[in-house]
Amino acid sequence: MAKLDGLGTVLEFLRGLSPKISNQIAKKVLALNIDPRPNDSEHLKGYLNFYRVDSGEYRIIYRFIPEQDLVEIILVGKRNDDEVYEQFKRLMG
Repeated sequence: MAKLDGLGTVLEFLRGLSPKISNQIAKKVLALNIDPRPNDSEHLKGYLNFYRVDSGEYRIIYRFIPEQDLVEIILVGKRNDDEVYEQFKRLMG
């Protein structure tokens, strides 16, 4: 089972969302420590070890470092706009 880092990012995002949506996102995030590369994950082009998965209308961007058996949650955001990718690009410099 992989270590999971970045839960503060997830908790901050979940504030203000409905309990149903919060639970869906939380379950998806927690499942990543069991299977860091689920079938619905996609590699982010141009970024080594960075992936994304969807949970309903939300997108979870994370990094999986196999050598450390570590999943690091980077961002959670809405799928229907590219804001999550713009935030990601700003974070990555």
